[in-house]
Amino acid sequence: MSVRRKKTKKNPCGAAAPFRVVLVEPDIPWNTGNVGRTCLGWGAELHLVGKLGFSLEDRYLKRAGLDYWPSVKLFVHPDAGEFFRDFPPGNAFFLSARAKKPFWRARIRPGAALVFGSETQGLPTSLRKRFRSRFYRIPFTGPIRSFNLSTAAGMVLGEAVRQNSR
Repeated sequence: MSVRRKKTKKNPCGAAAPFRVVLVEPDIPWNTGNVGRTCLGWGAELHLVGKLGFSLEDRYLKRAGLDYWPSVKLFVHPDAGEFFRDFPPGNAFFLSARAKKPFWRARIRPGAALVFGSETQGLPTSLRKRFRSRFYRIPFTGPIRSFNLSTAAGMVLGEAVRQNSR
């Protein structure tokens, strides 16, 4: 009897340099679960930085990530300082509703870190000051303050993949 195996899909940006989606102190478990699922779909890593507003065992986190959550390439860092000690900030892109430059002006290279703040506080002042020139926004025309975190992460990660697809 012959067994058919599913072909594994190659990371669209090359397996050697996946993108990193970085959530700094996320508050809402289902947003993080959804971002994890999106990361898995695009072959990206998910980095959680600082104090989380939920437990990694949270049922809402797992529900949003569905049965994909155990397969997410997940890294947890105690603080932003520890993350940036190991990662070159020149390939980091910070997303904020307060930034001036639209994110589609950024040239996002494979291996880049796409950094998002918490749903309620955004990115810490220390990061805004230190990496001011690396801040971008997602433009919108409607009467909203910002996009949902998981929606924003999906848009920016999708653009990064698009820029690097051949």
